[in-house]
Amino acid sequence: MPPSRWALAGEGTHHYGPRFAELVAGGKDVDGEARLADAVAPRGGRILDAGAGMGRVTAALRRRGHEVTGIEPDRRLVSQAEQTYPGIDLLPLDILETTPEALAAHGRATAYDLVVAVGNVFILLAEDTERRALGMLRDLLAPGGRMLIGFHLTAGPAGSRTYPPEEFRRDVAAAGLEVDLHAGSYELHPANAEYAVWLLSAAGSPAVDHSEGGA
Repeated sequence: MPPSRWALAGEGTHHYGPRFAELVAGGKDVDGEARLADAVAPRGGRILDAGAGMGRVTAALRRRGHEVTGIEPDRRLVSQAEQTYPGIDLLPLDILETTPEALAAHGRATAYDLVVAVGNVFILLAEDTERRALGMLRDLLAPGGRMLIGFHLTAGPAGSRTYPPEEFRRDVAAAGLEVDLHAGSYELHPANAEYAVWLLSAAGSPAVDHSEGGA
């Protein structure tokens, strides 16, 4: 496995888990990404939280009734997640290790209605692995499944890269995906130069109606 930008940042990342644990303990709202994910997923959907960090999105989506598998390669964050959300049971896997076979070996679903990779996951991947990561996550989508990705365009965290929207769009297309939505926040503000939120689907994938009475 090539080292991720997150791993190479070393001590620059050590504050992340404890900081969010303090926010959770203080009753702060840390569910912004999860609210949007919940809105675009079918009720009781199968969701993969890729790069789950200390588990806040996984936990929030489970509270909303979804079947969520969280993966996180940083063992410190996996430990922090268990302290903050006992029993959360994140899998210590990198996106580049997350194949259907690996998930099945852990007794988890191998196809998902929604794959979530928020909180700057894609600007902290190993160098030149973005297309590979997009392709691997695409292969975990159920028919009609979608992918929710979000990252800073400027002022990202320690060790992160700059990932211009036009480059991301090229990588999305090369990975056999297409952009359904590009917004500037998880509250769906217009696209801007500071933050990007993307909703993707497999290229040519037919839409699935998850509304009441739908197919």
